Amino acid sequence: MAMTAAKARIGRGRRGVPRYGAMAEINMTPFIDVMLVLLIIFMVAAPLLASGVQVDLPQTKAAPLNVDAKPLAISVDDKGAIYLADAPVSLEELPDKLKAAATAGFDERIYVRGSKDVPYGRVAEVMTVITGAGYKKVALVTNRENK
Repeated sequence: MAMTAAKARIGRGRRGVPRYGAMAEINMTPFIDVMLVLLIIFMVAAPLLASGVQVDLPQTKAAPLNVDAKPLAISVDDKGAIYLADAPVSLEELPDKLKAAATAGFDERIYVRGSKDVPYGRVAEVMTVITGAGYKKVALVTNRENK
């Protein structure tokens, strides 16, 4: 008799109201809501993150490069002005700015985006300054030719 009374008391709290243990499941609805909001924010913000100066690039048949890290880009617009990322820079101060921007050493790849209307000599000057600053991997950026 005492055993059945003890068993009856274990599952009940005071005055016959049953006690519940801690709930062991996770409510996924708020988590999914937050993830969907973050997805929408990133989808809207991704096109705004395109960096660089608007340059009219020449067309080629070369395949696009598969690059994971964001590279260092130098742009030469149709007037011959030089930009390091988005900031205008002169040819004389370009080596100092490049040395300061070397995060992964001088083995980092640098992309040169030259407008098709700029004289080839200006792009060659910029590439000479880049290699003179110590960088070994210099690549020219072009647009893929549409057929």
